[in-house]
Amino acid sequence: MLEEIFERVYTKFKLHFYRAVFSRFQKREASLTTVETFCMEIIMALGSPTINEFSSFVQISPPNAAYKVNSLIQKGYIRKVQSPVDKREYHLEVTQKYIDYYNISYRYLGTVMDRIKERFSPEEVAKLTEMLRVISTELMPEISLPQDKLPTG
Repeated sequence: MLEEIFERVYTKFKLHFYRAVFSRFQKREASLTTVETFCMEIIMALGSPTINEFSSFVQISPPNAAYKVNSLIQKGYIRKVQSPVDKREYHLEVTQKYIDYYNISYRYLGTVMDRIKERFSPEEVAKLTEMLRVISTELMPEISLPQDKLPTG
């Protein structure tokens, strides 16, 4: 039962995202391909990765990753920023153009979170928050996000 319910929630979030992406294609507002959209999602989730970190995460060759990154730079969705520590290293940062694009797709997440806070007591919300933190940081060790290293509270 838990698996079925969790899968339904996960599927609804994915479908809502895909519908938002495809509606942009319909309105001719999208300048990102589906693969580029996935690349942007990964870059944003990884924080500020280097091209090599991105390439390693998605398990593609560095030249292939560089090609995808350069296309995203040309479209204005990411920029390369020189590392202040190691001047030979460049980190990928999302631009405001992508943040605006991203926020349209992820308003639904905020809507669902607001509904959770309205429907459940503060204690239940705190318990759900703690359970999700444990799931993210302890039960899903295969994927590490920069946020996982932040203090909890």
